[in-house]
Amino acid sequence: MQEQTYANLRVWDGIANGYVEADSVSVNNGLISALGKRDPKARDMSGLTVIPGLMDAHVHMTLDPEIPSAEEQLRQKAPEIREKMLGRAERMVRAGLTTARDLGGGEWLELELRDRINRGEIVGPRLLCAGQPVTSIAGHCHFWGGESANTADAFQVIDRQREHQVDLIKIMATGGNLTRGSSPGAAQFSRDETCKIVAYAKTAGYEVAAHCHGTEGIGNAAAAGVTTVEHCSWLAKDGSRQDYDPEIAAEMAAQGVWVSPTVNAGWARFRGGDGKFEARIAKNFEGLKRAGVRLVASTDAGIPNVRHEDLAKALPVFSHYAGLSPVEALRSATSEAARALAIADIAGTIAPGLSADLVFLEGDPLSDLACIQQPALVMVRGIEIEAKA
Repeated sequence: MQEQTYANLRVWDGIANGYVEADSVSVNNGLISALGKRDPKARDMSGLTVIPGLMDAHVHMTLDPEIPSAEEQLRQKAPEIREKMLGRAERMVRAGLTTARDLGGGEWLELELRDRINRGEIVGPRLLCAGQPVTSIAGHCHFWGGESANTADAFQVIDRQREHQVDLIKIMATGGNLTRGSSPGAAQFSRDETCKIVAYAKTAGYEVAAHCHGTEGIGNAAAAGVTTVEHCSWLAKDGSRQDYDPEIAAEMAAQGVWVSPTVNAGWARFRGGDGKFEARIAKNFEGLKRAGVRLVASTDAGIPNVRHEDLAKALPVFSHYAGLSPVEALRSATSEAARALAIADIAGTIAPGLSADLVFLEGDPLSDLACIQQPALVMVRGIEIEAKA
């Protein structure tokens, strides 16, 4: 593929506090080859800003956000799911979402999608897939096939995911809202069991994501040194919301655990009112940040009413609740996300040698996150994709 230079741009590299001095980006064979390179054949992009492609750290490609219950989701047949995933993947890229981490499915259909995208057969984001999550008997998402009565069972679940060539392992450290009979505030494994399961996955070479709503489960996951804590809702055992635990936050920071809080665009509906919910959430985020815990953007796309392509809509909402500046929010979906997903050597910043995952925008995203919702052009692995209408 011949090198192509996109010139007269305002460039944000995914890291800096402001725009970098370079005003052009060159792309060759799917990779960024240079910044600031002058080329008489350059494509004039005057008036546009370019940023790294966005990353969503928590999606479920097989789930249909229009279907409200797990029971109805499970009634879908594989051919229907495969067909729907094609549309989701394409809409994600057109919306500027070039990487996503899939955190659970039952039949590895999302891995099929990943492989088809990687082979260039279809349009879609780079996918990192966990396959069947490790869960307890009748635990959260047990219907996906990862039920484990003990650590030996859990090891077998991990081995089965390895056979299917997953990219990471997920453990359900607590119950969840979408699984009937499951308690979000209750831990599903003891601390010792959690540590052994996570250690086994790490020995096999995997990063580990832990679904954690309850504070006890968050503590177990932190002690085990998981890669990311998903949701991090700080729920008491009875399911009521409580304040963050400073000791657990300190443990997460010490272990280098990231928090992927799955704040989606729908959270905007909780703003206002008596302000108590906002104040508690803001306090918990502030406590995590003060402890040194890093945050990564995520939406839990696929659950009811959370569409796979809406990360750009979620970022201003996440920015509000987590007290992030626009630059910090963008980092959480680009360079910081790449670090949390262990692909910083592949994508997440605009730098020579990294994947040409780029979003071209009108407006100034470093002062107004709203402009990322309407990209002018998207590039994924060096291939131009027409942005969404």
